[in-house]
Amino acid sequence: MSLFITLEGIEGCGKSTQATRLVKRLRREGHECTATREPGGTPIGKQIRQIILNPENHEMAPETELALYFSDRAQHLREVVWPALASGKIVVSDRFTDSTIAYQGKGRGLSLQTIRSLDRVLTGSFQPDVTLLLDLPAALGLERARRRNKDNAQMQKEGRFEEEAMAFHERVRSAYLKMAGREAHRYVIVPADGTPATVHESLWALLRKHGSLPAKRRRSRRKA
Repeated sequence: MSLFITLEGIEGCGKSTQATRLVKRLRREGHECTATREPGGTPIGKQIRQIILNPENHEMAPETELALYFSDRAQHLREVVWPALASGKIVVSDRFTDSTIAYQGKGRGLSLQTIRSLDRVLTGSFQPDVTLLLDLPAALGLERARRRNKDNAQMQKEGRFEEEAMAFHERVRSAYLKMAGREAHRYVIVPADGTPATVHESLWALLRKHGSLPAKRRRSRRKA
């Protein structure tokens, strides 16, 4: 049974950590699972990611940023997501189109009509089956993200959004919560202010309650 799961949230909410934990648990339960991310889920996407997230590119126009994200997404869907779903796998993606609505739409103030038009042309308005929103106060998330970047040389090279003012991150969080309210059938809000282990257990329980996960698959036994 194919299923497309995305993880969303502000900087520092723990998406990447929880995506990794979720994929491992799904595989333990016998499911074929593809782990991916945006931007950077393909070789071309990795090059786009270096441009988008590089702090040195602080002069990047919001429209340029938007175009780069959709370029990454178009490649990502055609090279990774759609083929995996067609083969019956569960796909878990760290970010998808909701990030663009929250960050470039509400955060940057770009036209939501423009974003939806690009989404329709480049992705066919394709949506996840379920979206896990890892939610926590913007101040806490930004503190975590900046501390992480300080301790990780690689993350320092991808810290352009962490340099934004608190008001930007508040707008992004607000946008996510509004989307979750409008699309309760798809969204699962996961409190993200605990430890990675406690957040994962909460995420798993809420995902099960949502009813979107297929039943645990039994491993076939070899005949003697």
